[in-house]
Amino acid sequence: MTRLYFIRHGKTQWNLEGRYQGAAGDSPLLPESFVQIAALAKYLDGTKFAHAYVSPLQRTRTTAQTLLKALNHKVPLTVMPALREFNLGLMEGQTFVDVEAKWPKELHAFRHDPANYDPRALHGESFPQLLERMTPAIQAAVAADDTGKANLLFIGHGASLAALIQHLVGTPIADLRKDGGLTNSSLTIIETVEGPKLPYKMVKWNDTHFLPGKRDATDTI
Repeated sequence: MTRLYFIRHGKTQWNLEGRYQGAAGDSPLLPESFVQIAALAKYLDGTKFAHAYVSPLQRTRTTAQTLLKALNHKVPLTVMPALREFNLGLMEGQTFVDVEAKWPKELHAFRHDPANYDPRALHGESFPQLLERMTPAIQAAVAADDTGKANLLFIGHGASLAALIQHLVGTPIADLRKDGGLTNSSLTIIETVEGPKLPYKMVKWNDTHFLPGKRDATDTI
């Protein structure tokens, strides 16, 4: 079976400020993130990865480059455009507080009721649209594993990865948020059951036990 390791990027300045970054927004990693990425690399020491895939956004690329440099073996890295964060439209760059005041219905659905999230007023991306662009790319990466037992690494974003991973293991859209979100520098692992064919099997969700320090509300989305 192929194992898929999903990493959410390190914490950024906008994460700390409680701002939505989305597919177009971006901000630099905080100094503390490099300490956490080092701790993640130490935890993954001994796991051999056949390939790594990363979102094209700078916060994920910096996370990936830092992580791969710290691992004890060379891992090929490919930019995978489909791993971009949700297109959040008008929410991007705005604080959580401002978004809640301007679009309370849309925000509630986005965070708690994915089946009823309608992003048209925001000029954003829906959950079905997100899954339609992300899922084939992941399946193609799995199909490229000729051995059928490689470890693949994916470095992406909190909101999109949380939805994608739940979808890959067979969770209906209405329940994509049932286990909550993903924390910065967290690790989630799933594995295939029958090649690229869905559903896959959940192994570990949002693991952060290896990270130093304490988590707070700005670490998870």
